[in-house]
Amino acid sequence: MSEETNQTFNSDFILVGIFNDSPTHIFLFSLVLGIFTVAFMGNTVMVLLICLDNQLHTPMYFLLSQLSLMDLMLICTTVPKMAFNYLSGRKSISLAGCGAQIFLYVSLLGAECFLLASMAYDRYVAICHPLRYSILMNQKICGLMAAFSWILGSLDGIIEAAVALSFSYCGAREIPHFFCDVPALLTLSCTNTLLFERMIFICCIIMLLFPVAVIIASYVHVIVAVIHMGSGEGPRKAFGTCSSHLMVVGMYYGAAMFIYMRPSSDRTPTQDKFVSVFYTILTPMLNPLIYSLRNKDVARAFMKVLGRGKSGEQIA
Repeated sequence: MSEETNQTFNSDFILVGIFNDSPTHIFLFSLVLGIFTVAFMGNTVMVLLICLDNQLHTPMYFLLSQLSLMDLMLICTTVPKMAFNYLSGRKSISLAGCGAQIFLYVSLLGAECFLLASMAYDRYVAICHPLRYSILMNQKICGLMAAFSWILGSLDGIIEAAVALSFSYCGAREIPHFFCDVPALLTLSCTNTLLFERMIFICCIIMLLFPVAVIIASYVHVIVAVIHMGSGEGPRKAFGTCSSHLMVVGMYYGAAMFIYMRPSSDRTPTQDKFVSVFYTILTPMLNPLIYSLRNKDVARAFMKVLGRGKSGEQIA
C-alpha cells in the first residue's frame, strides 16, 4: 500500500465550519441551536402523535410521520457535530465519521425527495379522486411508497459514500463546509473526480427532477380541481394544505438543485455553506410547523395526549 493511501486512511479531515468568534456569529450560532431545538422537538412530537393517535392512522399522516422521522435524523446528522466542533474548538472529523455523514445525509435527502412526491400524489388522489382514495392509497400502497423512498435514498447514499471515500485526499485536508458535503470533499481529492461528478449529476436528475415532475403534475391537477370546486370551506382547506406543501417543496428542492446541479466552476464555499443551511437545518424545522400549526387533527391529538397526561398526574 502506498504512503499516499496510508495518509488517506489514517488522517482526519478538518471541517472549517460556518461560524467564527465574532459577536454576530455567536448570535447566529445561538439561533441555529434554537432552530435545532425547535426542529428536534417538533418532529419528535409529530412522530409520537401520529403513532399514538388512532385517528391519525391514515395514509396522509403516515407519510407525514415518515417525513418528520427523516427530518429528525437529517438535522441530527449535521448540527450536533457542527456544534461540538464550534464549542470545543476541535474541527477534526475521522474518515469513518465523514463517510457516515455522507451516507446518512445523502440517503435522507434522496428518501425525502421521493417521499415529498408520494405526499403530492396522495393529495392529488384525495382531491381529484376522493371516491377511489381508499383503493388508490390503501395501507399496502402507502407502505410501499414509504419503503421505496427509504430504499432508493439508501442506495444513493451507499454509492456516493463508497465512491467518495475511494479517492485519495491530500494537502491541508480542510473541507470548506460545516459537514462532509460531497461536492466540498471532492475539491480536496488528488485524483480526477470528473466521472464521479457526472454520476452525481445523473443521480440528481433521478432524485430531484423526477420527483419534481411528479409534484408539479399532481398539483396542476389539484389546482384545476380546486378551481372547479368553487368557493367554500372544502376548497379553502384543500388549497391551504397544498400551498403549505408547495412552500416546503420549493425551498427544499430549490436549495438542493442549487448545490448539486451547478457546474463545479460556479461554486463558492460561502454560497454552498449558507444554501445548505436551508435544506439541512431550516426545512426540518419548518416542516412540522407548516403541517401542524393550522391542522385541527394534529391539534386535537396533541390536546388529547396532554389530557391523558394531566389525568395521569391527578390519579397519581
